[in-house]
This record gives sequence, structure tokens and C-alpha cells, in this order.
Amino acid sequence: MPEVKKLPPDAKGRTRYRAVVDIGNDPATGKRRQLTITKPTAKEVKAEISRLAHQRDTGALVAPSKITLNEWLDEWLERKARYVEVTTIEKYRTMFVSLREDLGEARLQELTEDDVQGYVDRLVSTGRRRGGKTGTRLSVAWVESILVRVREALDQAVIRKVVTANVAAQVRVSLADKKQDRAERTREKPWTVAEVQTFIRGIADDRLFAPLLLSLMGLRPAEVCGLQWERDVTSGAEGALGQIALTTTRTMVGNAYTVEKSTKTLAGERTLPLPPLMDKALRSYKARQAAERLAAGEAYAASPYVAVDELGAPLNTRALREHAYRLMKRLKLRQVRLYDARHSCLKALAVAGVPDIVLAAWAGHTNASFTKKQYVHIGVEDMAEAAAAWEKFAGA
Repeated sequence: MPEVKKLPPDAKGRTRYRAVVDIGNDPATGKRRQLTITKPTAKEVKAEISRLAHQRDTGALVAPSKITLNEWLDEWLERKARYVEVTTIEKYRTMFVSLREDLGEARLQELTEDDVQGYVDRLVSTGRRRGGKTGTRLSVAWVESILVRVREALDQAVIRKVVTANVAAQVRVSLADKKQDRAERTREKPWTVAEVQTFIRGIADDRLFAPLLLSLMGLRPAEVCGLQWERDVTSGAEGALGQIALTTTRTMVGNAYTVEKSTKTLAGERTLPLPPLMDKALRSYKARQAAERLAAGEAYAASPYVAVDELGAPLNTRALREHAYRLMKRLKLRQVRLYDARHSCLKALAVAGVPDIVLAAWAGHTNASFTKKQYVHIGVEDMAEAAAAWEKFAGA
């Protein structure tokens, strides 16, 4: 046992005892760590030495640390960047902005469940920064997604023995806040089949008809922007369907720049058959690009991508989205996210009886139940067959 030393009386005449304890090596640096124990009596010092020795030997010891929440989030994000896409890391950084401002300077070991709960309550009630009046209510869905990441970061702190417990483990958005969110928040529904068909008819002569039709076929905007002619598009031979291979995405990082990367998951890398309407639209679009290239001459910046502007420059997801919004406005249709076209497509396929396993493969998901839960939301217009079946059941 380490030597327990009696210290000279302090300014108030109190006697203290001190010992220096070896608590093992730092798992990150490998350097030896020591902890100084100071107590009013030698008995208390010895008891603390025994407690620390037991925790050290059983692997339960958490050494005192001055690391702040901000510093820990920096470490966690650095480790996480090894396993997720750069776009995902940027999303996490955005999620942590308000957390850093609110609790970032607090020492991680001094953070409490009440601190995190208070932060979540404030975030729901006054956390809005954009997309509306600053300082107003933030959507519960977004707050809950932030909370998931906070729990994950603190779980890692427990595993690495920086803290003894995850103080965010039981933190939740209050039921009252959830009810108020449901009552106040207008959730834009994806287009109905009729609205989709109106859009398709209305943009038939638009230059970007084919890329937008790909969105209505269920492709993610980043997948549409990542398609390349020679590598990914195969037109149908006589009596056969064409195909598109989805292997690469081009997406925006924080609306600042575009990155090209592989699909998010292995299931996202897939090949889809081209319906005749889609095949015809792509053929027409490719011919149009050839004419534009000839007309522009040296000003044309040839690229391998399908979605390009009049001078051949690749379009990013923002440009595609804004073009779609202008068309929606011109056609007097409800403005919905371009990504919601994917929801409309998958719901239509599900209602038409496409098997779950095929639906998931078309969407690029590994789990069929996830596809139906997240993308297939049945509206009243989809229940006509149920109403007719009830009429028959009632004998009318």
C-alpha cells in the first residue's frame, strides 16, 4: 500500500493526510497515471486507496479527468470519421452546434442527467436557427435525432472509461412537447399518384425531364446526380428492358461543395430495369445533349454524367431540387421535397402489390420492413379498395 503522509496543519489548523496512488497506464497514451488522495484522516485515505485498487484490478476504475464535453465531442467525431461518410460527419457536426454552445464547456465527469434534460427541453422550445423564426420551437424528430448522437458519443466515453455512466441514457423529449409538436407542425405529405402523373405530363418537354423522371422512379437525388452514361446506363435491345446500375452518388456537403462517393450501403449498389417510358426519356435526353454539345462547340465542358446543364457541367442535388421546385410552382402543384418523390414511388409500388423483398431491393434497402415502415404511408386515396370490400361485406 502507498505511504500515507501527514501534512502540516493548514491555515485553519486542520490536519490532513495524503497518499499518491498508481492507477495504471493511460489507455490512449500508454503513460503511467497517478492520483493524489487527500483526506482528513489516515483511515479515510487508506479506505480510498483500497477502493481505487479494487476498481483498478477489476477494470472498473475511472480516473478523474478535466476533459470537457467539447473536447470529448472532438475526439468522438475524429474516431467516428473512420467509419462513416464525410457527409455524415458534417451532419453530426451540425447536430452538435447547439450542444456545444449550451453545455460544451462543462467537464464531462461533472455533466448530469438534469443538465442534458434541460438542454433537450430548451432545444425543443427555442432551438430553431433556420427554416423559420430564430428561437422558436424545433421539431421533435430533429431533437430526437440529435439525442441519439449524444447518447452514442457518451456511450463511447463510458467504454473508454472517461465517465462511469451515460447521463443521457434516460433523457427523453417530454410527452407534452411531443403532443404540442404533433398539434402545431404541418407535415407535408408526398404526392398522390394523381399529382405525380400531373407533374410528369407537365414536364414532358422540359430539358431535365429524364433526370426528374428518375427521381419519380424512386432514385435518391444523389443517385440521379451520380449516374454516368457509359458506365451505368444500358438501353434496351429489341424486346428487352434497359438497365441502370447505381454504384456512385454525388451529394452536397453542407450546401458548400459536392463529393462523389460509393453508395451508402452495399444494398444501395443495385441494378434496376428501365421501364420503356424511362428508357425512351433517357434516349431523347442523350440525343439532346449531343445537339447541345455540337451547338456549344469548345464552350461545352464534356462530362460522363447523365444530369448536366446546357454546357455539360454536372448538376448537383441543389440545382436539381431548385429546378424541380420551379416546375412545381409553374404547374401549381404542392411543393414537396424532391426526395419525397421516392416515397410516392415506393408507396405506389407497394399498393400495386410489388412483393416486399422486391420493394426493398428497388429502394436499395437491406430490410423490407424498414422500407414499408419509413416510405409506405397509406392515405385515404389508397383505401378505395378497402371501402369497396367493406361495401361487399355489408351486403350493399
